[in-house]
Amino acid sequence: MTNPLADPYLALSKVYGGGAYLKQALADTPVEEINRARTVKICYGVMENDLWLDACIRAFAPKSPKLPVRIVLKIALYMLLHMEKKRYMVTDNAVSLVKKLGKGGAAGFVNAFLRAFDEEKVPLPADPSAARALHLSFPPFLWKRLCAEYGQAGAEQIASCRAQGITVRFASASAAEKYLAQGGYEATPFAGVYRFSSFRRDEGYDEGEYTFQSVGSVAVAAMVPPCKEVLDACAAPGGKSVLLSEKCGHVTAFELHPHRAQLIESYARRMHRGNIGAVCRDSSVYDGKYFEKFDAVLVDAPCSGSGVIAENPDIKFFRKEEDLKSIGAAQRAILDVCSAYVREGGLLFYSTCSVLEEENDGVVGDFLQKHKEFTAERADSPLAHAEKKYGIQFLPHETGGAGFYAAKLRKGGRA
Repeated sequence: MTNPLADPYLALSKVYGGGAYLKQALADTPVEEINRARTVKICYGVMENDLWLDACIRAFAPKSPKLPVRIVLKIALYMLLHMEKKRYMVTDNAVSLVKKLGKGGAAGFVNAFLRAFDEEKVPLPADPSAARALHLSFPPFLWKRLCAEYGQAGAEQIASCRAQGITVRFASASAAEKYLAQGGYEATPFAGVYRFSSFRRDEGYDEGEYTFQSVGSVAVAAMVPPCKEVLDACAAPGGKSVLLSEKCGHVTAFELHPHRAQLIESYARRMHRGNIGAVCRDSSVYDGKYFEKFDAVLVDAPCSGSGVIAENPDIKFFRKEEDLKSIGAAQRAILDVCSAYVREGGLLFYSTCSVLEEENDGVVGDFLQKHKEFTAERADSPLAHAEKKYGIQFLPHETGGAGFYAAKLRKGGRA
């Protein structure tokens, strides 16, 4: 029988040691298919609880272990605390893996650590709010911002939210009917989009019968009305571009990195969409040939990702407070440049997967102060949301895991 810690270790070592994002690490790691669900559960669980697991290790380790041993301990602790596995089984497998990794000198420490560990003895910060943030493994700088904007109760709802199933968008009613027969799903407010408790990818994915797309991505694309020419300014991996192509004449999809532009092209081919043109370019750098070319422009801007931590828990590991300044500058630059590509009477949509006002209404408010030719119009969505000054805010615990923001801006008079 394969060591149950081995495959999670291989994937997580690419995150902790190589800086890979968790989804990519799992995709790039050859894991036992029969145990893939378990491996994914462990990897996501470790990332969701990373800060708390660090605190657990500090409490019972006389000095900080080397990275490979830390990763093994985090996996073992997650299995003990959240999967209710027998302590002797977890300990034996952890010790075995450490030896296999060539860290036999740490085997005794790992054995003693796991046998002695007691979560009740892990010290907590004196401040109750900080203690709660640590238990939730939520970065302190994000926790403070959430508490300031939503109160502690609201912050806890956002921070404690976990992804709820797998969202699948079907290309046709007949494709949906075939897969819905398996049951275990709930409908979303969007046609052809369902959330499954579990969904195994098969040949239908490669044939373009369905795709995996977050409800937030679907909701943002749904706000854009049918038109002849639309620009998706930050398009990779291409889900929104494909969805827009089904109701618009032509979609131009900007992407900064060549390999990600190729992802858009691949996505379009898989979904049989021939009216998408991927362009490798920096959306924050003006190009006069696109001046007033588009009926609608969608700027789904780079952001902190604070609204989709439930679906991407490694954000908590990678995102740093100092990132927010550079991210804010990029958001403003892209919105400023791409606004020039909207024709008179056309629409500019700004969206993020953030729940922080500084990235949302704050950016739009600054933009409107500078660009008097644009006015905010009321955005709407069938998905639960809150009205903000300029746009609408979606919260992850109300949408099934996706927190995001969208604003609708009109250039000059109506079309």
